[in-house]
Amino acid sequence: MHSSTTSDTPSREPQAPQASQAAEGAALSHGLKQRHLSMIALGGVIGAGLFVGSGAGIAAAGPSIVVAYTLSGLLVMLVMRMLGEMSAAYPSSGSFSAHAERAIGPWAGFTAGWSFWVLLCTAVGLEGIGAAKIVTGWLPGTPEWAWVALFMVVFCGANLAAVKNFGEFEFWFAALKVGAISLFLVLGVLAIAGVLPGSDSPGTSNLTDFLPNGGEGLVVGLLASVFAYGGLETVTIAAAESENPVQGVARAVRTAMWRIALFYIGSMAVIVTLVPWNSKAVVEKGPYVAALDELGIPGAGQLMNVVVLVALLSAMNANIYGSSRIAYSLVARGQGPKVLAKVSGGVPRVAVLVSCVVGFVCVLLSYWRPNDVFSWLLNMIGAVILVVWIFIAVAQLRLRRQLEREAPGTLVVRMWAYPWLTWVALAGMAAVFVLMAREPDTRVQLYSTGGMTLALAAAGYAWQRARR
Repeated sequence: MHSSTTSDTPSREPQAPQASQAAEGAALSHGLKQRHLSMIALGGVIGAGLFVGSGAGIAAAGPSIVVAYTLSGLLVMLVMRMLGEMSAAYPSSGSFSAHAERAIGPWAGFTAGWSFWVLLCTAVGLEGIGAAKIVTGWLPGTPEWAWVALFMVVFCGANLAAVKNFGEFEFWFAALKVGAISLFLVLGVLAIAGVLPGSDSPGTSNLTDFLPNGGEGLVVGLLASVFAYGGLETVTIAAAESENPVQGVARAVRTAMWRIALFYIGSMAVIVTLVPWNSKAVVEKGPYVAALDELGIPGAGQLMNVVVLVALLSAMNANIYGSSRIAYSLVARGQGPKVLAKVSGGVPRVAVLVSCVVGFVCVLLSYWRPNDVFSWLLNMIGAVILVVWIFIAVAQLRLRRQLEREAPGTLVVRMWAYPWLTWVALAGMAAVFVLMAREPDTRVQLYSTGGMTLALAAAGYAWQRARR
């Protein structure tokens, strides 16, 4: 098996990127081309959460959802910059898990990695269920679980064959998502300007009640927007298997700001200007379908359903890939069952299979035990992304000093206004935790995720002590 990247105690010495990759990723292929990585970065921003989850946020926050997405978008930009700095210096399929291990200790890499793996595997199942619901809407009478199984077999097979298959799927999925949302933004802006044939400009009539549910509504919208940004981390995992990892990460991170501003904040602004925030269609049909219906575009609903289906399948494909690489990296560093690190054809095939099986078990639980086991699982992963972000920020605080002192040449991407903006980001994450504790729905998620994180941290620390 592959040797661990760390000794018994956490490694404190930076290695060159090539050495870091050789330590835990030498057996993986480098089959992703720059065009794949560029589209993964572009399409990864347009996740299923944007299409599926934003309706509830608009219903709660009204037009102030634009503020919510702006605030959470700023936080995500800081996180991506920190992650980009470390991933350009140390390209690794373990991404933040490997960085946390290097900066804080093996227990931190173990906790961040395995909690994210659980999140991704569960998300694979959830996205499969969402995609199956759309297809059964078109083909009533067909069983949902059979569609989920079909999607799972297709993407599992593609990921088992070669990493370039994952890249090719994501390239075309991302192209379709980017094209669709760009067209939506163009049509929306034309309608708002009053130059779209067949539609009248709403002006600012839908924006007058900016905070309809007060601060509480804004908080609900803010929490919904934070979790809609999940999935941005995939590009730093994929970069380790690209032709030029350092250049790929640097380019993806530098363009993250305009992508978030355009696709998330821009589309929320267009939607709340076109559609009354309290329209039932925003939640029932989804905000994008509601906006296109408002413009009177024929067949808009079904067209948007195709785009949402693509977004769900894209997320499913990306999460199978991401979960298998995180598992592979953890095991290659000695933090899990060695069988998961077996690589053939440049692909960790056992890790891909196990991640798919766990994802499908989650699907079966949603049918067999929806009210206890499955709901407990959903609550447990509710705040994992925030836990991961905290590990990213703390790791960046530690590694940056070390890199400036010992390997300044590897700082291709630099965190802005270090260390102040890193501390601002940590304060922002703490604020989100406080807001989650205030809301009954998210409080359960906070406690459940906290329990899983503490259990993993204890297991990781025990493992670290035992190895010592």
